Amino acid sequence: MTTVSEQEEMKFGWFLPTAGDGKYVGVAPEREPSLDYLVQVAQTAETAGFEFVLIPTGGACLDAWVVGSAVMSHTKTLRPLVAIRPGLVTPVLAARMGAALDQLSGGRAMMNVVTGSSVRDLEELGDPLAHAHDERYVRASEYMEVMKRSWTQSTGLNLTEFAGSGSKSVTSGSTGPSAEAFSEAPSEYNGQYYNFKGPVGMPETVQKPHPPFYLGGSSPIAKRVAVEHADTFLMWGEPHDWIQEQIEEIEVIREQVKEETGQDRQLRYGMRAQVLIRDTEEEAWAAAWEIISKVPPEAIEKAKAAFAETDATNQRRQNELRELSEKQQFVVGPNLWTGLSVVRSGGAILIVGTAEQVAERLMEYGDLGVTTFILSGYPHLEEAEIFGKTVMPIIREKWKTRQKRQSITAN
Repeated sequence: MTTVSEQEEMKFGWFLPTAGDGKYVGVAPEREPSLDYLVQVAQTAETAGFEFVLIPTGGACLDAWVVGSAVMSHTKTLRPLVAIRPGLVTPVLAARMGAALDQLSGGRAMMNVVTGSSVRDLEELGDPLAHAHDERYVRASEYMEVMKRSWTQSTGLNLTEFAGSGSKSVTSGSTGPSAEAFSEAPSEYNGQYYNFKGPVGMPETVQKPHPPFYLGGSSPIAKRVAVEHADTFLMWGEPHDWIQEQIEEIEVIREQVKEETGQDRQLRYGMRAQVLIRDTEEEAWAAAWEIISKVPPEAIEKAKAAFAETDATNQRRQNELRELSEKQQFVVGPNLWTGLSVVRSGGAILIVGTAEQVAERLMEYGDLGVTTFILSGYPHLEEAEIFGKTVMPIIREKWKTRQKRQSITAN
């Protein structure tokens, strides 16, 4: 079991429904993702006590950068976690965009590195690595390295094309930057997919050394890249024992990287999940089944076929979990339900129950080492408010008590 630092606080993010929203899944959204509605959801999440919002990406979603800028301008403390797509925008340009968002938001920008989405979406976007899963993570490793170099070697907005720069060079390894790539303040980097020559002209970031990176994925190479570059490793919701296995695997990789590079980077563990809270457990379960009550059978078959084509390890795990639980009414543990995954991709596990039950399940994940949660519910506006009023106070108090107990035990 991973030991959580006494100072490590539990963080909560909410999901921004940029493809539309409503009470049901598998049907056309009841609410369009208008600017007014998305701002309303973001402001409700901020008031409810969420620290950030995940802004998704994909062919069905409004652009994450545009939405992130809009949300930033209508909130005061809420942080936009913006999806970035390695290979589709150059890393230096992405760094410039991130720096601008960080400056204009007063240091609130966060980056969610999305290597996949769906193969079909990647094909539509013209990604040459649409069918090359592992290579996309190699590219993402270089991408984050160049973004970090761009941020830390920024000259501000004064550099022109006539300014000179050094010529110190480093070269990447097979799964990302080699040991030399971590040498102090290099001005040039040559990788398999990207080259960099600094310093570069762009706004300086408010956050130092740079805005944080989130990265998800369940494959070995995804975990390796997360250990090398990410600040938070994001998992899709699974039963507690599955999550524990994933964390144990990445801790082994952390030790390997430490032995190879001498670096012992700290890494937070995050989890993406759905939540549904009602006054009684019976009401909660009834509401859960209601969410998928309008899904037509043909939509389920179409979704199953699409999910089967995925090259994403985490989606394959979701598929397996759904199949294993189908005969148990999709129940995979106390208050854990996979029913949404019949038509919803991604982190579809739903934590169902009373406020006390949902808080207890989240605390159990916290005991495993998960300290960041990105949550959502249908509809996102009302469910954000419900969670903030009912679960948030309980879990904050439980976490505070837990940290005090750890501190006493340590002393």
